[in-house]
Formats: sequence, structure tokens, C-alpha cells
Amino acid sequence: MNEPDFLNKLRKFLVEANKAGYAAGDAAKVVDGADGSHPITYESADGRWKYHDEYYGGEPYGGREVVFLDGKGVWMMVYYGWVVPEAATKAVYKFLQEALRAETNDEPYRGPRLYESSGARYVNSYIGTPDNFKGEEEIVHLGKKIYFAWYGGGLINQ
Repeated sequence: MNEPDFLNKLRKFLVEANKAGYAAGDAAKVVDGADGSHPITYESADGRWKYHDEYYGGEPYGGREVVFLDGKGVWMMVYYGWVVPEAATKAVYKFLQEALRAETNDEPYRGPRLYESSGARYVNSYIGTPDNFKGEEEIVHLGKKIYFAWYGGGLINQ
């Protein structure tokens, strides 16, 4: 597979997997691991691409996502974030999931650069391309930052 074709397919799969993963909210297939983790998995229709997201905690939280192609890890991202204590409600996470569902093939790192709804604003700042990137995201509600996370990753095993 040539490089541009591979990266385009990776971008498309990442968006598909992310929307079926944590961003799907209650529809996501989340299990509770014996070690306190919360793994979420997704597989492409042809079975070639697989996605594994494993996060720990509530406040704060951290985790990692790995994409496999034909059984080999090809992409990875790590992340860490928190909601400020006075704002830690399910509504914050529902808004975050809504914002994450708005990502596009051009922006397969968490959510879009900007998403606004119901008086809240999600801002995602990142640099790089899917092969090597880093970024941070925040949610601001009524002028106050109530959520923050950082992330980074790229291609592996190339």
C-alpha cells in the first residue's frame, strides 16, 4: 500500500472508530477491566482494521488508543485530562462526546478545531499530521475553562 493511500485509509478508519467508541456515549461497547481499565474496541467491516481504546479513571483520566492493520499495530495515541471539580458532571462528558462525534477525516485527533453548542465551546489545538502529532483540547462554559486534556501520537511499527 502506498503511503498516501495508507494515511487516507487510516484517517477514515480513525474517524469511524472514534465515532463508534467513546464518542458514541451509551452506545459504545465499554467493558470494565479487572485492573480498573475501560477498554473499547471496534473493527472494520472487512476485519483488517482494529481499534483499541483503553482508559483509566474518572477524574483525572488517562489512556491510549491503538490501531491495528492485519494484526500489526500501526498507529497510537496517548491522552490525559480532567474536568475541574466544581464542574464534574455527566453533562460535561455528554458535551465532550458530542464534540468528538463532530470530527472529520481531515481532523482525526479527538474532535474538530472548534465546536459550540448550548453555551459551551470545545476548542482543539493541534500540530502535525496523523503520522506524528500533538495537541490539547478544552471546554469553556460561560467563560470558564471546565475541562482540559492533552494528547499525542503517530505511526508505529513502520
